[in-house]
Amino acid sequence: MNIVVEVPKNLPDAIHCTPQEFTREAKMAMAAKLYEMRRLSSGMAASLAGVGRVEFLLELHRYGVAVIDLNQEELEQDVANA
Repeated sequence: MNIVVEVPKNLPDAIHCTPQEFTREAKMAMAAKLYEMRRLSSGMAASLAGVGRVEFLLELHRYGVAVIDLNQEELEQDVANA
């Protein structure tokens, strides 16, 4: 599935990145937020962001998202879904 989001052409320049870097950043931000909201497991969020699970978890601090904010049952489910 594809999601099309229209952004001003100069937006990547305004935040000092290439269009490819902006796309990666947008995907990562969406994945991080959905993970924070507990809508996606870390494995599913990593897949959405197009990175490995470990890389995804290591990048979460850039978005102010805690890596582990789970009780024991939730942690076991997350590992099973990864």
